[in-house]
Amino acid sequence: MKQQFVIENTREREKLRMLVNSLTDYELNLVIYKEGWTIAAALVHLAFWDNYALALLKKWKKDGVSPSHHEWGNINDALLPIALNIPPRVAAELAVSSADTTDREVEQSTPEFIKAVEALKEPFRLNRSIHRKTHLDEIESFLASKSKNS
Repeated sequence: MKQQFVIENTREREKLRMLVNSLTDYELNLVIYKEGWTIAAALVHLAFWDNYALALLKKWKKDGVSPSHHEWGNINDALLPIALNIPPRVAAELAVSSADTTDREVEQSTPEFIKAVEALKEPFRLNRSIHRKTHLDEIESFLASKSKNS
């Protein structure tokens, strides 16, 4: 039987794939968050954090699981100018491929490794759907409100 987080990761990854496939280049360039975050930049944000989770998972599999501490806001602030300079369609595709790769790594984890990561009480390390769902829901809501106002 599959772990619940694997099911949820798959659901949100497929939602991401469908959203990316439906977005026009115009929509990818729309500013969704303050400070100038476009939809494409938000997708780079998702890709970055999936890749960050992937790097942690690989490191932990090699060296053992240990707590990690970050300054989330500062990291996101540093990421924005980079994200805005990635071509929007490339950003969208990067979000999907990063989700695919990270979910595959999670799915291939041993039960012992999963237990060790779960002990950190950081559910988003394995359950990538938590972060994806937040942003995908926001993007969909934003686009729905845009189409109502058009």
